[in-house]
Amino acid sequence: MSTALRLAPPVAAPGVQAGAGLHVAIIMDGNGRWAVSRGWPRSAGHTAGVEAVRRAVEAAGDLGIETLTLFAFSSDNWRRPDAEVRALMRLFRSYLMAEAAKCAKNGIRIAVIGRRDRLSPGLVRVVENAEAVTAGADRFLLRIAVDYSARDAILRAAGRCQGAGAEEELSREAFSRLLADPPHDGLPVPDVDLLIRTGGEKRLSDFLLWECAYAELVFTDCMWPDFEKGDLAEAVRELHRRERRFGGVPGPVAVEAAAAR
Repeated sequence: MSTALRLAPPVAAPGVQAGAGLHVAIIMDGNGRWAVSRGWPRSAGHTAGVEAVRRAVEAAGDLGIETLTLFAFSSDNWRRPDAEVRALMRLFRSYLMAEAAKCAKNGIRIAVIGRRDRLSPGLVRVVENAEAVTAGADRFLLRIAVDYSARDAILRAAGRCQGAGAEEELSREAFSRLLADPPHDGLPVPDVDLLIRTGGEKRLSDFLLWECAYAELVFTDCMWPDFEKGDLAEAVRELHRRERRFGGVPGPVAVEAAAAR
């Protein structure tokens, strides 16, 4: 039996909330190529990339960023060589173990989004501990996407709609709540304001497709291990230089149109 779900019109410009800070998402690309260009193993690039994560997290709070979402490991990354996958998971584990207490002290709440059923039980425990330790932090939110696919997240949310058999209108806001994958992804966050991809590629790679509907995109040739605090600050400045109209018209044109009516 088909459901009668209908999209309700948006009540506000996507991702714009009074008093809300920025939501910045980063596709941290280029670790392997950075290492190979130096004659090093790819794992060395991932290790150097962890230091870039620390720099970005340290800088975020001073740049008006309230939510920072980092793409650490996609669902498609399981196709990589087993040795590289194991190295990435060890780095993720060690980062959480080393940084959770520091994040809590500095008001940074950690949330890990994506599937957990394919992670090792030990890593899941480390993830849950990091989230518990930082649960009371309220300076800003650090989201780390691991075994994450935006298309899969949208499919799961659509499945929840179908399973609920609801007949009422489904708003964009309600669907965003369905995208928050219980029990561990938490409440929905504002739409992405700025998406940064390092490493020279220019694609979204199945990352936050729904949330990036009106995101400003910044692509840089800088490899992730070389990404500095100043690079993040410049990307945020670029965001503020752009006029975000959300399908509308520029400010002066809108005023003239209103006067004409």
